[in-house]
Amino acid sequence: MSKRIETKNLDIYYGKFHAVQNVNMTIEPRSVTAFIGSSGCGKSTVLRALNRMHEVINGAYVKGEVLLDGVNLYDKKVDPVRVRRQVGMVFQKPNPFPTMSIKENVLAGVRLNNARISGKQADELVESSLKGANLWNEVKDRLDNPGSGLSGGQQQRLVIARAIAVSPEVILMDEPCSALDPISTLAVEDLIQVLRDKYTVVIVTHNMQQAARVSDVTAFFNLEAQGKPGQLIEMGPTDKIFSNPEEKSTEDYITGRFG
Repeated sequence: MSKRIETKNLDIYYGKFHAVQNVNMTIEPRSVTAFIGSSGCGKSTVLRALNRMHEVINGAYVKGEVLLDGVNLYDKKVDPVRVRRQVGMVFQKPNPFPTMSIKENVLAGVRLNNARISGKQADELVESSLKGANLWNEVKDRLDNPGSGLSGGQQQRLVIARAIAVSPEVILMDEPCSALDPISTLAVEDLIQVLRDKYTVVIVTHNMQQAARVSDVTAFFNLEAQGKPGQLIEMGPTDKIFSNPEEKSTEDYITGRFG
């Protein structure tokens, strides 16, 4: 069941460096939200804070709250490993495990979580996850082949299948198409449309057309000045953000005047 995410007064730091300042936003379930903005404005940092991947970096921490259906993910009682199971992450560069088969790549997260499943359950999970990632028909006859032997676009969908297999409620994607050709990009964009029926999806993208195509809601981030923290400038329905934004800096970015 996909879930609502809220951030309240979220400030993100790398050691003494204040990277992102005072982000307040609500991300609705079963929707696609795109984070846009120029390089260095904090959009990927905010994305990683949503499943506590940010704090994996030495000296990095947050202030404020990230709520998943009202539960603060940064509460001391909350297990970060469980958070990352609930809130899956797909990275910019496809990262299947190179020594593992296609099948074992899908099951990797499940095995990491020490879930015990029978051979029949494993086969069913592999099939359902690969179908969920629109990849089953392309790979069903070669499940024992290495995942690293797939094309870039297929590898990215394999990684999405791996994320789906652990039954997350939210899927985060950090520029998932930036390393892909146009055909593969289209396949991943089509998949994002399918995923929104079951999951809360948040995507960081530098591609304005992609944000307009795939998202329901767009959040624009910007820097006040070089060396200052990134900020959420404006967030709203994608068609409104692209056709009639309220902030001049949003309009300037979308029309290509900067960034």
